[in-house]
Amino acid sequence: MGNKEDKYLKNKAALDNTPGVEDLTTTALTGDGGMVLFEYSPFGVIGSVTPSTNPTETIINNSISMLAAGNSVYFSPHPGAKYVSLKLITTIEDIAFRCSGIHNLIVTVSEPTFAATEQMMAHPKISVLAITGGPGIVAMGMKSGKKVIGAGAGNPPCIVDETADIVKAAEDIINGASFDYNLPCIAEKNLIVVASVAEYLIQQMQSFGALLLNYEQTEKLRAICLPDGSANKKLVGKSPSALLEAAGLPLPAKAPRLLIAVVDANDSWVTCEQLMPMLPIVKVNDFDSALTLALKVEDGLHHTAIMHSQNVSRLNLAARVMQTSIFVKNGPSWAGIGVGGEGFTTFTIATPTGEGTTSARTFARSRRCVLTSGFSIR
Repeated sequence: MGNKEDKYLKNKAALDNTPGVEDLTTTALTGDGGMVLFEYSPFGVIGSVTPSTNPTETIINNSISMLAAGNSVYFSPHPGAKYVSLKLITTIEDIAFRCSGIHNLIVTVSEPTFAATEQMMAHPKISVLAITGGPGIVAMGMKSGKKVIGAGAGNPPCIVDETADIVKAAEDIINGASFDYNLPCIAEKNLIVVASVAEYLIQQMQSFGALLLNYEQTEKLRAICLPDGSANKKLVGKSPSALLEAAGLPLPAKAPRLLIAVVDANDSWVTCEQLMPMLPIVKVNDFDSALTLALKVEDGLHHTAIMHSQNVSRLNLAARVMQTSIFVKNGPSWAGIGVGGEGFTTFTIATPTGEGTTSARTFARSRRCVLTSGFSIR
């Protein structure tokens, strides 16, 4: 599942760009009445549920953030990523022990199951749940009665208006949507383009490695990839060539980086988060229509959106209207998590519960300590 080279980049980003204790800033307020100190403290034991789509980078990212905040972690990996998750958790636990001299800062079970995850969520010694996964597992956590930091699904739209730098937009979209075969939840899942520049954009996307499918090819691909209107899990994270082969379509001489097709606005390719390197393109009359459609297909998930434009007013309007945790302007989607862009890296984007892009401070309690009778040198 996914692309080996891209997974290396994701893991490296998690290792190099996840903030640690430096994220836990202390704030002091002083005045005639004394001093107030705000500090971060650990919750205790955090139960972390990790996905099959981005298992290792999420485990690395969560481990650094949660340990930096002073917690220990009980990981409940997705059964579909059992072996790599268990290997990595064991490795990180060994490193943590060698650094701290404390055993079992990071633990898991030898046989991850959904039943084991349910038991973990209900355990009285688990203080907080951090859930990176689909809406079902997040909803299950919300019923636990515990504090939940929940990262759910997304269906990120990408808008391109007539003012955009089309060549750069094409390259950025290909780079973002093809990354790890479109497994990241932040990746461009549908492309909404103003009709006057659509053909030029498609031509440029083809020059950067996209393969444009006709109607018949798109329908054959749909039959195998979206058989009932939802993603065929066996094809999630497969390469473009693997998708073509599964659909019985001819392979081009050079392997495509991304499959693209022009479809209608209500097409299942557009409305479904398929996690495959197939990017549906919808043509619209103008920017207002593009923004309206983007809001519709994002479906209130408030996860991620991308836009390419040279019109600052439109960029700002779209960011306000979309209300997503991540909004990327004139760049590939992965710039939104600090890969090729500014800011720290995270793989737990807690939109359903409001924390957004998580870091060490997300997994800590803010505590207030007050000293009265003055403590100021002003």
